[in-house]
Amino acid sequence: MPSSSPLPVQGYLIGDAARLSGVSTANIRFYEKEKLLSPHGRSENSYRFYSEGDVHQLRFIRLCRALDMSLDEVRTLLGLDLKIKADCETARGALDGHLAHVRARLAELKVLEKDLQALRSRCDGSDTHCHIIEALHERADAMPLAAKAPAGRKRHV
Repeated sequence: MPSSSPLPVQGYLIGDAARLSGVSTANIRFYEKEKLLSPHGRSENSYRFYSEGDVHQLRFIRLCRALDMSLDEVRTLLGLDLKIKADCETARGALDGHLAHVRARLAELKVLEKDLQALRSRCDGSDTHCHIIEALHERADAMPLAAKAPAGRKRHV
C-alpha cells in the first residue's frame, strides 16, 4: 500500500504524518521517546499509525519549538485544557517564563554583538597580518585550562 495516501481505518503512516505536520520522521520518533506524542496505534507489522489529532499535536509541537520553547515548556502546554480557566493561568505563567528567557538571551546577544563589533574593528585588511585572528588567539591563550560554565547559567534548549 503506498504511503502517500491516508489509511482510512487505521490512520496515517509516519511518513504521511511527517508530510502533513511538517515534522521529520526522526523528530516524530524523538517526540514519542520524550512522551510528547503517542502513535494512534500499530499494525501487525509494527508500523505506527497516527490520527488527525496526532497530526495536529505534531503541528502544535512544531509551532512551540519554532517559538524556541523547551521540551518541558511544550510538555506543560500540551497537558493543558483550553476549556479550564485555571489552565489559562498555567499557560500564561509558562509563556511569561519563556518570555523572561528570551529577554535574557537578547541581552546576552547584545553583549555578543558589541564584542564581535570590537573584534571586527581591529582589522581593516590593510596590515601584513590579521588582527582579528591575532585577537582570537590571544583570547584563547588567556582562557583557563579547565574553564567551567558560569554557575547558574544554563542554556534554554
